[in-house]
Amino acid sequence: MVRVSLLQDWDPIGVNDCPEAHDEYDSYVGGVCSLLLSGADAYKLRQHLAHIETVNMGLSSPCSHLDDVVLKLLAMVGR
Repeated sequence: MVRVSLLQDWDPIGVNDCPEAHDEYDSYVGGVCSLLLSGADAYKLRQHLAHIETVNMGLSSPCSHLDDVVLKLLAMVGR
C-alpha cells in the first residue's frame, strides 16, 4: 500500500502515468514504512519526504500536496 501511495498520491516528479517508471519510488518505501511502524508523527514523516524531494531528487521545494500524502500514509497505520 505504501508503494502504491508513493506512486499515485505523492509522485513529486510526475511519473505515475508512465508504466515503465512504476518502480521509481521503490527505494523510498522501506524508509517510509520504518517511520510509520516506529510511530513517527506527521512532522517527521513530512520532513523525511521533503528531504527526499529536495536533496535526493533535487527539486527546489517540496510538492504542494505533501501534507495530504502524509495524512494518507498515517491513515494506513491507523493514525
